[in-house]
Amino acid sequence: MSYSLKSSIWCTLVLAAFSGCIKDTLKTSYTYTLAQPIFKTTQEVRENIKNVPGTALKNPGKMYVSGSYIFLNERNKGIHVINNSNPANPINESFIAIPGCEDLAIFGKTLYADCYTDLMVLDISNPKSVVLKEVTSNLFPERRFTMGFAMDSNQVITDWIVKDTTTIHKTNITDGQLINGGLWFNSSFEFTSFSAGNSTRTQAGKGGSMARFAISHNYLYAVTQQNLLALSLANPLSPKLTSNKAMGWGIETIYPFQDKLFIGSNSGMFIYLLSDPAQPKQTAIFTHATVCDPVIADGNYAYVTLRSGAVCPGFTNQMDVVNVEDIYNPKLVRSYPLTNPHGLDKRGNWLYVCDGKDGLKVLDATDPANVKLKKTIAIKDTYDVICWGPVAIVSTAAGIYQYNIEDVEKITLLSKILITP
Repeated sequence: MSYSLKSSIWCTLVLAAFSGCIKDTLKTSYTYTLAQPIFKTTQEVRENIKNVPGTALKNPGKMYVSGSYIFLNERNKGIHVINNSNPANPINESFIAIPGCEDLAIFGKTLYADCYTDLMVLDISNPKSVVLKEVTSNLFPERRFTMGFAMDSNQVITDWIVKDTTTIHKTNITDGQLINGGLWFNSSFEFTSFSAGNSTRTQAGKGGSMARFAISHNYLYAVTQQNLLALSLANPLSPKLTSNKAMGWGIETIYPFQDKLFIGSNSGMFIYLLSDPAQPKQTAIFTHATVCDPVIADGNYAYVTLRSGAVCPGFTNQMDVVNVEDIYNPKLVRSYPLTNPHGLDKRGNWLYVCDGKDGLKVLDATDPANVKLKKTIAIKDTYDVICWGPVAIVSTAAGIYQYNIEDVEKITLLSKILITP
């Protein structure tokens, strides 16, 4: 056998062996998303609750409108302060950094926001220079998330460093597993952020139908996943808890109207009477399929949107119109099929319903037993809507849109503030 042939065979064998090694290595190398927490003490968090220059929208959530301002939650990060004096040209003036913030409400010149387990009370007399005035600790104990990390009671997770990491022989890793100081996920996992978590609105402000906070009768009402809390605002800067009522699991939203609270859960709508605002009294439960459920009310009717989805069990997607003239015996009037309805609001006889990817539906509710679709405004991934005078402010996954709805025949886009990818 010639030298060149021997060399050729040897090289072929070496390359084959090396190729096999590469193949074996590839078989046992796996790429995961590694999320490592950033810890801060509660004192550090509180010291940094103040205005900073306006920041880009990334993951907008719930909103509250007060006067000429929109306060828009950046999920688990804080609140955007948007000057909306001219809805055609809103100005993202500043940002209030509040880690773990998901909900907010405003009473006069006072802003209430959650910060993980605590309630923050802020003076917003000057919306561009807010001042933290008081903290009610451990009001929301269920939002104490350690995610498996060794943490003391004085620490919170304020952010995450997320990166793709390749490791060897880790075939048994499951999403959310804690290894070597970080949480590991399959590389296809989409890591956004952990939640480490009307006439009665005398404060001239308004929240959306997806809210867990509501103001009525000089009280702040808040729902957790299982409780209804009432806090007196006799001194707005120092709220006092007056009741904490267990309701069962799956509580989602709260909406005040006149002397009642309408509370949405994943199994039904609760009605509470505020004859004694310090001690809300349950009058009835309107049960429905097990799905997510925001609700609004107007006079003798409540409008309940039911949806399925990743975090919402069931397969129902519709709007129920419920007669609540007798608050002890609510009755279904009619159900209307929708695609994936979220938040909603009403102006006059017109209902504005965020129907997920199908956009903003405008419905004629002159006759609640015969609600008719008037038009659809094409916006993707709609989340909630607030009708504020002649303007509809719509929160979506892409940002917020504002429409002139004074004439329903000629609804026009006024402005939009879009997220920065």
